[in-house]
Amino acid sequence: MSSIVQKFKNFWFGPSENYDQEDFEELFETTDDIYATSGQLALQKAPSVDPIRSIKQAIAGGQKVVDHPSAQASSEVLVIEPRSYDESLDIVEHLRGRKSVLMNLHHLDNAESLRVIDFLSGATFAIDGHQQKIGDQVFLFVPATVTISAESTHSKAIKEAFWMKQNG
Repeated sequence: MSSIVQKFKNFWFGPSENYDQEDFEELFETTDDIYATSGQLALQKAPSVDPIRSIKQAIAGGQKVVDHPSAQASSEVLVIEPRSYDESLDIVEHLRGRKSVLMNLHHLDNAESLRVIDFLSGATFAIDGHQQKIGDQVFLFVPATVTISAESTHSKAIKEAFWMKQNG
């Protein structure tokens, strides 16, 4: 009965009796010495990995490290009252940085307000964000990681009428 080593040799190299045990062992040597060549498992403690150090090394090596969208610890809402259309680009940068923006346009005239709203609506759509008119010249723009749930005045009136009917 042939040994398992001989079976491996025959499988990979064809039947031959000219192979030395050392030649066969060289094929299965590892650099980290996890497996012993005598067939016994060599127990070795795995090196500990420092995640912060790994990230710093990745950044230093030119690799990109991207945050996971759900890894944000807290969300931030910025209240902005732009005084000119030129501030629109700064607002878009806040949205790209995953910050919600509550914008009050009371300091702008109607024509400039429309330009700001049009620009921010397009930018919000481009980043898959959401927008909602909150009040007279007050708008909410949020990134894709935030959803807006708004109750219309019509649905609110229906709910109130329903509960008044149930209680009365």
